[in-house]
Amino acid sequence: MATLSASPSPNPNPNFRSPTDQTDHDPESLPHMELHPSSDQDPTPTPKSNPNFPAVLPTPPKAIAPAAAAAPSLLHISFNQDHGCFAAGIDHGFRIYNCDPFREIFRRDFDRGGGIGVVEMLFRCNILALVGGGPDPQYPPNKVMIWDDHQSRCIGELSFRSEVRSVRLRRDRIVVVLEQKIFVYNFADLKLLHQIETIANPKGLCAVSQGAGSLVLVCPGLQKGQVRVEHYASKRTKFIMAHDSRIVCFALSQDGQLLATASSKGTLVRIFNTVDGSLLQEVRRGADRAEIYSLAFSSNAQWLAVSSDKGTVHVFSLKINGGSPGIDRSQSASDPVTSPHSSLSFIKGVLPKYFSSEWSVAQFRLVEGSQYIVAFGHQKNTVVILGIDGSFYRCQFDPVNGGEMTQLEYHNFLKPEAAF
Repeated sequence: MATLSASPSPNPNPNFRSPTDQTDHDPESLPHMELHPSSDQDPTPTPKSNPNFPAVLPTPPKAIAPAAAAAPSLLHISFNQDHGCFAAGIDHGFRIYNCDPFREIFRRDFDRGGGIGVVEMLFRCNILALVGGGPDPQYPPNKVMIWDDHQSRCIGELSFRSEVRSVRLRRDRIVVVLEQKIFVYNFADLKLLHQIETIANPKGLCAVSQGAGSLVLVCPGLQKGQVRVEHYASKRTKFIMAHDSRIVCFALSQDGQLLATASSKGTLVRIFNTVDGSLLQEVRRGADRAEIYSLAFSSNAQWLAVSSDKGTVHVFSLKINGGSPGIDRSQSASDPVTSPHSSLSFIKGVLPKYFSSEWSVAQFRLVEGSQYIVAFGHQKNTVVILGIDGSFYRCQFDPVNGGEMTQLEYHNFLKPEAAF
């Protein structure tokens, strides 16, 4: 496999600087790789010896290429690992945005082709994983390109026999998801460590823990409704029959000990302990079928957010007793201890389970039918919502009284005037 690099930028941006808002992350632990001289074999990136690893994406240049003057076509959106930033893959490059305060912090426009169908950030560092997409892809859709924006070029690649559905990054691992297989690589040298077979997985469902501990990976199992949990520290595999229907969405808490799942019915969301597979809690999004687009835990695993095609984002209160070590589950007297229940729950033994379900504490209404993903903001009791139409919402919910969330901010990040 020959080495492939993107077209060099005429104005490579070297102005990376040390992080100021990631005190819990050691910059020296982040991978920084350089490519060996090209050959016909796979590139073998190696760790760079410079300890002063640049880790914050720079402010973009004010000059915008003529090709970017029109609103781009959005191919992909995703949050980074701590939900402080998000990436957008467009028809001629990619862009990186900060969530709070909202601003575009970086963009890369490619001269030829340029469609990027997957952009996976590594917290806030200059290393990204890119996969081509759209009608005119920048790279083949069966390759993962490791892009170093400090050097304005690709420094490694991983090639496969079928299209890449998604990529997940940790500081120590690269996880590549295909239709029916998942590959886990060591980040430092791209050595293959593990491969997993799954049921058909066209959405590329996969979640990895981002805490300081060992890797926990969740993916679809080999049966409908089943999820597979890999605990790499203990070398244990756990299979959980989460639903009767096909799994369409799941999310891990940061430490990998809690798992939220949703099926194609889209009515119930279940929360499991990943260690023993036990069901800890079940919450209800609604009574009618819906397509769940995203699930997200808050950083302290006290809240769970859900977005669906019904145009409503829900926030549920989690009551996980004795949660993970290191998760602060303490609550003040004014904090809620339960989610709302149906007023008919007193006859739950007679009526269907629907009437005794736990309902969301807070909601935010959006355009029904549009696709949105959700995450918790860094400010207390805030939620960030991204739409495939380019919409950005930041909202706040009342943890005691619940109800409708308050909209704090709205932007369309695809509009040219939004760039600065």
